[in-house]
Amino acid sequence: MVADLIIRESTPSDLQAVMEVEREAFGSEENAILVRDLLNDPTAEPRLSLLAILGDQPVGHIIFTQAIFDPPISVKGAIQGPLAVIPAHQKEGVGGRLIETGLDILRSRGVDWVFVLGHESYYPKFGFTPAQKQGFEPPYPIPEEYTDAWMAMALTPTLIAAYQGLVIPADTFDDPQYWGE
Repeated sequence: MVADLIIRESTPSDLQAVMEVEREAFGSEENAILVRDLLNDPTAEPRLSLLAILGDQPVGHIIFTQAIFDPPISVKGAIQGPLAVIPAHQKEGVGGRLIETGLDILRSRGVDWVFVLGHESYYPKFGFTPAQKQGFEPPYPIPEEYTDAWMAMALTPTLIAAYQGLVIPADTFDDPQYWGE
C-alpha cells in the first residue's frame, strides 16, 4: 500500500496526464481515447474522474460515468471503467484506493448502483457481485464464459425487489467493442 498516495478529482488541465496513465497502463492508445471521449461526452454526466498521484507523478486513474435503465427505475447508476494504474505501481493498492475513494464519493452523491465489466476475482473484494443474477443486463451480450465479469454493487438501500432490465451507458461507451471482454 502506498502511504503518501493522493487521490483527487481530475480537472480539464489533467487531461494529458490522464491519457498518459491510460496509455502506459494498457500499452495502447485505445483506452486513452475512450477516457478522453468519456470526459467530453455530455451523456456521461454526472461523471467522476479520479487521478492518483504519488509525489508529483500521476500513477493511476479511474472514471465513473452515468448509467440509465430500461425499463426506467428511480435509482441513480454509474458504470466504472476503465481503471488504470501504471505498471511500476501495480499491485501496490493504487487501484483499490481509486475504487474505494470513487465508491465513497458516489455514495455521498446519491448514486445507488455501480456497474463494472471487470476481473471476476478482483472486483468482488470491493463488494461487486454478478449483475445479471440481480436482474441487470449489460448493454451488449457478453460471451457466456465472462457473464460473471458483468458486476454490480448497491451503494444505498434501494427498493428494487425483482428488477429485470438493461443498463444503458453513456453514448461513448454504447459500442459493442467495449462489452466483449
